[in-house]
Amino acid sequence: MAKVAVVRNPVSGRSRLASKWLAIQESLEGMYGNVEYFETAGPGDATSLARGAVQKGAEIVLAVGGDGTITHVANGIIGTGATLGVIPSGTGNDLCRTLEIGTSVEGALEVLSKGNTCAIDVGKWRTDEGEGYFLNIAGMGFDAAVADRINRGFRHLHGISAYLAAVVTTLARFKARTLTVTVDGKSIQERIMLAAIANAKCYGGGMWVAPMATVTDGMLDVILVRKLGRLAFLTAFPRVFKGSHISHPAVLHLEGKRVRLEPEDKEPFLIDGELTPCRWAEIEVLPGALRVIAP
Repeated sequence: MAKVAVVRNPVSGRSRLASKWLAIQESLEGMYGNVEYFETAGPGDATSLARGAVQKGAEIVLAVGGDGTITHVANGIIGTGATLGVIPSGTGNDLCRTLEIGTSVEGALEVLSKGNTCAIDVGKWRTDEGEGYFLNIAGMGFDAAVADRINRGFRHLHGISAYLAAVVTTLARFKARTLTVTVDGKSIQERIMLAAIANAKCYGGGMWVAPMATVTDGMLDVILVRKLGRLAFLTAFPRVFKGSHISHPAVLHLEGKRVRLEPEDKEPFLIDGELTPCRWAEIEVLPGALRVIAP
């Protein structure tokens, strides 16, 4: 049997798996025999724990958490030959949507039990502040501003309710940014509401920002939303939940292997739900760089 390690974020999704954790452990041990468990205690732990598990011989590393935890675990195993498995317990669980694993624990355990694997693409990012990998979507503009507002919290709200509240609150003050976007050496400059660089299809708990994207085509999908008035933007926004925004005249879709974003001033850069400020960002796709357990 393969040596298996589990990296769990115990507070993801407001600790929604706490009552099920013993049953999940029993299921995993029934599948794999001996399993080694690790729990994160703070930012960055998932990457170092995953890396350490592989160094000790783990061939499969299971990430139990939301998209941020999954991305951090992936950062610890990319390039090692280890395989990633996921059990969703976050509020968004968007990678599991793209991979068709689903968002339920029971569905994820069934996928793990079958043991089918595939190689997926990975996004590699670099800015003047740092570098790393992402699996879902990176970007600048309105979505980064909304993520910042969510991170500061909404009393009594969470999940999609918090996201929608953040959209309305952020839009009241948000102004379109001038952004230079270079895709495979070809540059355009636009006043944009947002720029999403997509490896996968969705983010934000089911917003299908790049419904045409796949994680196996060796390409990045670039979605730009040009400047819109507040009312026009708010009216068009719900279309993202079905992916029909792509046909809106303010939306531009580009595709390429390398993307560079250059804002006029320092901007928040959103990477799988987490923010880092930067003056420029470069993103490239690494085809088939990560093996995952998926249907």
